[in-house]
Amino acid sequence: MSLLCLGKREGDIVVSGEIFLQQNIQGCDKVSNKAVLVIDMLVDFIYFLGALYVGDEPARVVFPIADLLERERAEGTKIIYICDRHKREDAEFKMFPPHCIEGTKGAGIVSELKPEEGDLIIYKRRYSAFSGTDLDITLREHGINELVLVGVCTNICVLYTAADARNLNYLVSVPKNCVASFDSSAHEFALNEMEKTLGVKVF
Repeated sequence: MSLLCLGKREGDIVVSGEIFLQQNIQGCDKVSNKAVLVIDMLVDFIYFLGALYVGDEPARVVFPIADLLERERAEGTKIIYICDRHKREDAEFKMFPPHCIEGTKGAGIVSELKPEEGDLIIYKRRYSAFSGTDLDITLREHGINELVLVGVCTNICVLYTAADARNLNYLVSVPKNCVASFDSSAHEFALNEMEKTLGVKVF
């Protein structure tokens, strides 16, 4: 039997050995079914001297993301960092310059968005945060069914993560001031595609 936390429980229902709470748990931290995915806010992309610097626009979302994370942490939302991490011989480097290579500083999360205790980090090698990772099972283990996507690039890793999330029936939202791309027209296309085709809440 799994207990979410210790304390007085009201209105508990036991189903297949799991405890589901109908009302608030007294004496416990807040529990949320939502997670924020912080996508590729990494040194090689965001800092000017990064190996694959994606321009001024992505750099401008750092502080809006920091503000959002502060609010969401206060609400008990799980924060998950999705980080590009490649082998030196990665096939992706046939399309893009080498970047975010494991063991290098460029693969690190920017200092302004440093993870805090309780946050999770999941590494990926492809555009979608779900491709070849344990993101889906991690979300399900935490009872999460709603995702907020922030980070870069809107038309690449954010878009393809959103597509996979929607195909897996997650509710997805994207705050426009917390995503960006090196290509403004592709950024707008991706926002429209997510909203009109995938059913993402873009706000």
